[in-house]
Amino acid sequence: MTQGKRSATHSMSKHPKPIPRFETEDEERAFWETHDSADYVDWSKATAVSNAQDVPDQSLNQVWLQGKEKQH
Repeated sequence: MTQGKRSATHSMSKHPKPIPRFETEDEERAFWETHDSADYVDWSKATAVSNAQDVPDQSLNQVWLQGKEKQH
């Protein structure tokens, strides 16, 4: 199994890893290209997000993740 790829049986640990702070979007992009979001986000608790304003998905995800980070 290569880094960034998980099998269907991969299970999330009780406590996800903290998402690091990024100085630039390029730095963040490079991080997510080599890391599995399942190690940092419990996707089983994810909810649908309405995109009525036609905002790009990556921007919505970044805002959502930042909000979750502030809650912890």
